[in-house]
Amino acid sequence: MIKKVQKLLLTIALLTVAVQGVKAQDVIFSQFYANPLYMNPAFAGSKVCPRISLSYRNQWPALVSAFTTVSVSYDQYVNGLHGGIGFQVLTDRQGDHGALSTNMASMMYAFRFQVTREIFVNAALQAAIVNTNLDWDELRFPDMIDRIYGFTGMTSAQMPDKTNVWYADFNAGALVYGPSWYAGFAASHLTQPSNGFYGVAKLPMKFTANVGGLVNLAEDRRRTSSLGLGTPVVSPNLVYQYQAGMHYFNYGIYLDWMPFLVGMWYRNGIENSDAFIFMVGVQQDYFKVGYSYDVTVSKLANNTAGSHEISLGVLLPCPEQKHKVKAIRCPSF
Repeated sequence: MIKKVQKLLLTIALLTVAVQGVKAQDVIFSQFYANPLYMNPAFAGSKVCPRISLSYRNQWPALVSAFTTVSVSYDQYVNGLHGGIGFQVLTDRQGDHGALSTNMASMMYAFRFQVTREIFVNAALQAAIVNTNLDWDELRFPDMIDRIYGFTGMTSAQMPDKTNVWYADFNAGALVYGPSWYAGFAASHLTQPSNGFYGVAKLPMKFTANVGGLVNLAEDRRRTSSLGLGTPVVSPNLVYQYQAGMHYFNYGIYLDWMPFLVGMWYRNGIENSDAFIFMVGVQQDYFKVGYSYDVTVSKLANNTAGSHEISLGVLLPCPEQKHKVKAIRCPSF
């Protein structure tokens, strides 16, 4: 009983911060490259062929289903535009029955230009429309709890004048890459729109930087997408994120041995550890599916039950290209 109360109070605290819009933070996905458009809009069209990506994340399920997120995106390279286009929709629900929900729909364009024979740059802009909704009747506050009767349904908390907020949002990003390496930078919420229910609460800008590479362990063997194992490829990666005074360093490594991929990440802040992330995936021809689990190692470790994330990707047949366009080589998950 005590543990249930502790988890409930922790969930209440998280929701209270979210409702008041104090240093609100974006969703964090663990499978960065399974949801590339969310990390950086410059990935739009990076696989050249039409691509559909689906990600589902259940974060800290022990906290009364505190955070669940679904993201669906589509992107492809368009010759006539000399770059890639992308579309993404995302829905995020916090609290039991989605007391606080955010829905986003966006479109992006990434212009591609060649620097040298083997080095390319993508520069992208993204525009989104976002809706944040608060279901006040689903909220539970500490002063509602009675030791004998449980929840009383009465609270001294003041209901906001508005519980439904719409706003436009804009992001930008750049990506530079070669035959076996890549690096990118993205800036989100460029205009810092207000998403608060109690007056103006500007959404803090978020900055994301990533760098990585691929090391072929058997250069004398050709990679294959048949059922047999292909050439093993190791891919070290670093992703850094900053928002609202919070720093997140993500260190990861993948072993891609077609059709299987396994990976491990470690995420930490400046002064604290957050989680170890373990993932496994299967990719065959134009289809891939992955699963990852975050092992929480922070002070919340005994209360969250970690985080689960599932991804699904489909690479559709390429339309006929007048000029050969190189796809970026990066991890799948």
